Amino acid sequence: MHDNLIILAGGMSSRMKKNSTSNSLSKEEEIQANERSKSLISVGNNGRPLLDYLLFNAKKAGYKNIYIVINEKATLFKELYGQKKENNPFHGLSISFAIQYIPENREKPFGTADAVFQTVEQFPELNHQQYTICNSDNLYSEKSLKILRETQNKNAFISYDRDALHFSTDKILGFAVMNLDSQNYLKSIIEKPSEAIANNHKDSLGKIRVSMNIFKFDGENMFSYLKNCPVNPERNEKELPTAVLNCVKDDARAFLGIPISEHVPDLTSKEDISIIKEYLKNHYPENLNW
Repeated sequence: MHDNLIILAGGMSSRMKKNSTSNSLSKEEEIQANERSKSLISVGNNGRPLLDYLLFNAKKAGYKNIYIVINEKATLFKELYGQKKENNPFHGLSISFAIQYIPENREKPFGTADAVFQTVEQFPELNHQQYTICNSDNLYSEKSLKILRETQNKNAFISYDRDALHFSTDKILGFAVMNLDSQNYLKSIIEKPSEAIANNHKDSLGKIRVSMNIFKFDGENMFSYLKNCPVNPERNEKELPTAVLNCVKDDARAFLGIPISEHVPDLTSKEDISIIKEYLKNHYPENLNW
């Protein structure tokens, strides 16, 4: 069991900044979508951002130490959650900030594996502990966060039932499929498979499993895989799935996929804003009971 959660919020939110096909956005929502990190858009009650709700679920799941990975210009995070680099108190949580610096020869961050590596370099105590990693623009449930906090496996991930995700068909078909053995250990990841191929990789329960980028890492075990993560030739980024698969190559039982069937609300594009607002209105109280 561990108390550490790394939340990845250092991206450029490029998909959110694309023009919207929706007419439901207010002028203020349009401005926020174009200027803010996705997780800081005011979608909740009293104008609070999505990140509040993720932190709320994390606290209920038992996490105490939160490391938010931000870029160098992300000042709003500190306005909302604390000005210090580390140990900012927020509703019983301790929030620290890791900066994902962009290399001089790049315009965008170097990917999710690089984000985690820069975090453990800035907070080296994590290399001797275990920690969970998740996106900032997905609202993971208390249940999924708690499962990864309490699992006895050194490394693990939530293995989502694809059929339980309430997304459009086009979005669903774009997810990578997790190829698992009979005991749910990860064998490989299949990027954007056809339906025929996806159906050939159902798990022991007959479900097609996908990842929503929420993992548990053992710091000592994963440090070298983060440090030496190769660049994905197509996307020109160092990605967490690459580091995970390199670990699996060395140990076939390195990563356990823990099956869950539930939806994961997602804030990727402007079209998602009204959907998230309605979801929060229906599933959370007006004032969060921290």
